[in-house]
Amino acid sequence: MNNFLSDEGFTDEDTLHGPTSTELLSRMTSEQECEELAYKLLASLPRSRLATIQRRLAPLLQFDVVGSLPAEVSLQIFSYLPAQTLLTCALVSHRWRALADDQAIWKKLCAAQGWAWKQPSRTHSFDTPRNQTWHDDEGMGDSDEEDNIESAKAEWTQMQAELDSGFTSMSLTSRTSVLPISSRSKSRTRHNSAPPALSDSTFLRPDYKRLHQTHTRLRNRFRAGTPHLSAIQTRGGPSNAHTTTIYCLQLYTYPETGVQVLFTGSRDRTVREWNLTTGLVERVIAGVHTSSILSICVHDGFVASAGSDRRVAVWDLAQNALVKIIADHHDSVLCVRLDGKRLVSCSKDRTVRTYSFPDLTPQFVLGAHRAAVNAVSLSDTLIVSGSGDRSVRLWDAATGKLLRTFENHHTRGIASIDFMAPYVVSGSSDKHLRLFDITTFQGWSTSPEYDAVGPPPAAPLVALAPSAVVCSVCGNTAAEPARARTAPQRCNVHADLVRSVALGPDFVLSGSYDLTIKVWDRKTGALVADLTGGHSGRIFCVGFDCTKIVSCGEDQRICVWDFSHGIDTSFIQL
Repeated sequence: MNNFLSDEGFTDEDTLHGPTSTELLSRMTSEQECEELAYKLLASLPRSRLATIQRRLAPLLQFDVVGSLPAEVSLQIFSYLPAQTLLTCALVSHRWRALADDQAIWKKLCAAQGWAWKQPSRTHSFDTPRNQTWHDDEGMGDSDEEDNIESAKAEWTQMQAELDSGFTSMSLTSRTSVLPISSRSKSRTRHNSAPPALSDSTFLRPDYKRLHQTHTRLRNRFRAGTPHLSAIQTRGGPSNAHTTTIYCLQLYTYPETGVQVLFTGSRDRTVREWNLTTGLVERVIAGVHTSSILSICVHDGFVASAGSDRRVAVWDLAQNALVKIIADHHDSVLCVRLDGKRLVSCSKDRTVRTYSFPDLTPQFVLGAHRAAVNAVSLSDTLIVSGSGDRSVRLWDAATGKLLRTFENHHTRGIASIDFMAPYVVSGSSDKHLRLFDITTFQGWSTSPEYDAVGPPPAAPLVALAPSAVVCSVCGNTAAEPARARTAPQRCNVHADLVRSVALGPDFVLSGSYDLTIKVWDRKTGALVADLTGGHSGRIFCVGFDCTKIVSCGEDQRICVWDFSHGIDTSFIQL
């Protein structure tokens, strides 16, 4: 029987052990033949079975190249990605999320923006008192209009009204009593809109992804113009508040504690330090000036104040004591600035004076301006001054040499200046702002007629770190020359003198006599936010950080425009 079956070409062994799929594929001579065979097999199956096979094949078709690499290599790849791309990558898989959330990557992104982590402090929300009005002089210098300057000053002082230029200081004598110096409270916490309050023993491990996302959220709120408006002073409150017009202010963070406070200077001849958490005055510096305080600057534990009494006073905050009174100017001191190397002041006497710091030895008298020097600003080894003669001048702080003069920078006198090398922003009684790069002479303005600052010099005047060229029209970097020939259309510009400007990494701030505060995109000059309803009198000074804007004016009101409401910002270093 077995022989017969063998003759038929069939055995039990052949029946049980036919060729495997691997053996069949090995007999194929090329990958193309394998592909054809697989296709024919799939084509012979019903469609319902194809769907099942597709699901089984999907994992074989997906290969995570990045995830399969060593962790240090994958992290190196992710370190080149921007923040938004990292957030997208975190949605791909658990492996990618672990890589995209790596703290070292987010710490690097935060460092590139200058964002640092701090341990959180307590929380606070402000009360919002009503608006009130108060009228007073503005503490500015004269401009060289075609009319006779001295006669115009005398007329304006007599009438107690603004000149067409909007700059002359009336230098009125305050009738308010001088308050005694009060010591600073030992307990001081900065403004923070975080809902939870943390005890002193609480320690949070730095979360740089959270830090980056919070800063981004705050930046978006600035762009949307959605602050919470409140006030820490209105006329008559609190009890030890300023008693008349507030001319100047500055936010300051104590380096040893990380606590942020607010300093203000007033026509009542005092400088006051405010606790932004409680909204109360913690320190009063009085008995130093005999007339209005028009400008203050706080730096590294010292506060410098300047007034219409022709004085500059320097106060040691740690010692709570007067360091020195400087009385070198021959007219009202309109602005004072201080850094770790020098103190600079400017005056209605048309001069800028510099002093070494901290010994306050006189250095240079810069006397090139033809009218009152209304504003001055410092950045490293450079000084920028703005005057009623409509010019901006750039000085070498180390030698006192005049490096560059920008004549007719505005059509009217310049009221305010801020300088963050290489960018200068100015505000004027012509109601406009101008921003430009001192190395490329490119920038933007709120008036199309000032889009071209002037041709650059043949050789650089000063050595500065390289920066992006800002198109004079759209603000974009590396713009084609052809685009710069088209004048931009500006809208929503100020309706009155621009009394105060402030320059930040992303935004430019301006405060005006038209009772508004405007936020501008630093790169493009586009209007980001138009803030109204905070003041009922002319705005004299504005300042800001990444969480808020502060402003003051003739209505005795100190407004806080808080963009961090409802957001925990306790870990943000201000």
